[in-house]
Amino acid sequence: MMKNRTWIAAGALCALSVAACAAKDTSSRSAASAPAAGAPAAPVVSGTVVENTVTVTATVEAIDQKKRLVTLRGPEGNLVTAHADERVKNLAQVKKGDQVVVTYYESLAYEVKKPGQAAPGVVVASDVVTAKPGERPAGVGAQSTTVTTTIDAIDKKKGTVTLKGPEGNSETIKVKDPTKLDKVQVGDLVEITYTEALAIAVEPAAKK
Repeated sequence: MMKNRTWIAAGALCALSVAACAAKDTSSRSAASAPAAGAPAAPVVSGTVVENTVTVTATVEAIDQKKRLVTLRGPEGNLVTAHADERVKNLAQVKKGDQVVVTYYESLAYEVKKPGQAAPGVVVASDVVTAKPGERPAGVGAQSTTVTTTIDAIDKKKGTVTLKGPEGNSETIKVKDPTKLDKVQVGDLVEITYTEALAIAVEPAAKK
């Protein structure tokens, strides 16, 4: 229940007060972790650990165009008020009774690569796209964080692998499918990518 309230509030702020209008940005925290030129290297082993999608619909309960305040009613009846800053050109398109649909997606995936196909490091990439002026407010924002670690030790008997992070820290984890340990070896690199995406769309109220 608390999660639904959180996403309604987050969705309202993103849909009506997006920090970068129709902007796209990609940034890297570690140049060493950038992929080598040429075709991407095929992973030795890959998989998805977690993947989840949640959709919440809220109703525009009230809107103050002068103060640029929008009040939303969530599926549980809770109210959230969001402020749309001056960079949002489409606020006039929003009316009482409109539906704000917020969809949140997250995933955690990994790929194992051989030395030379990747390098230890951290890369963060983000992308934000919003509706054009005159259209109903909408937006899609995504961010992915990729941490490339090195396999420091493998224990097939216990079904564990020890990963050494870019800063030298180590962590031993239990492998979900121990049979995959037969395909990897010490020195291989593991790219762990966490992705979050938030899509917001304002739909007109149903005609009575």
